Amino acid sequence: MEQPAESPENPVPDGPSRVPDVSDAAVVRGVPDVPRTPDEPVRSAAVGGIPTGPVSPADMRASDADRDRVAQVLRTAFEEGRLTIDEHTERIEALYAAKTMGELEPLTFDLPVGARLNLAKPSGTVPAARPVYEPLPPGAAPTETPSVVAVFGGAERKGPGRIGRRLRAAAVFGGVEIDLSEATFDEPVLVVDAVTIFGGIDVRVPEGVTVRGHGAGIFGGFSVHQHVADDPGAPVVVVRGAAVFGGVDVRRKKPKKSRDD
Repeated sequence: MEQPAESPENPVPDGPSRVPDVSDAAVVRGVPDVPRTPDEPVRSAAVGGIPTGPVSPADMRASDADRDRVAQVLRTAFEEGRLTIDEHTERIEALYAAKTMGELEPLTFDLPVGARLNLAKPSGTVPAARPVYEPLPPGAAPTETPSVVAVFGGAERKGPGRIGRRLRAAAVFGGVEIDLSEATFDEPVLVVDAVTIFGGIDVRVPEGVTVRGHGAGIFGGFSVHQHVADDPGAPVVVVRGAAVFGGVDVRRKKPKKSRDD
């Protein structure tokens, strides 16, 4: 059969007609093709089923630095009395479950403007600070910390072991000693309720924690040596209560010195 003559209206192809490649996402997905230069590679709309291209700030993946920044804001809000211990715990749990910046932002929405999470602020400007406490695995039951009570005698809580978010201590005509220097903190904030009547309560905390507290001394003394840890992710120990004809003393425990010191 005679081949048709080549003309501007009827060009003769040099080879077989081009079949759309599956890599041409615009053809496969029915999206109008965008003109491109011959040397420009084909840009696919997805890679392995994961969308590519510009991502909104709310959909950006949260980094450890972002979570630590929000944890610091929540800790400050708790110390200032803006959040209750239950509200703080609930938000901390949501914080470490968050995967995107959009999930972090609501955790600070009702706090002062200067403390709110700003999605436009680059997270790389804030160094990551790992918390020194060890949260329980997801689904694990909270640690129940027994109360320490001394009546006409003595009681103590020392040594290693996990400690929950609340510890109660009472001394009536007796003494209580609490040493948290070897404890493992389940929560970022530990609240110690200390009440003594004709007795004494001594609380010792590790060097690397923040110490806060307030209490009433009625014919007695309630002394809290407050301290802010250098690590923004360090646990916070809050001691509160009252001392009636007795004393409560809270301070950091100094490391033991060797004989050569």
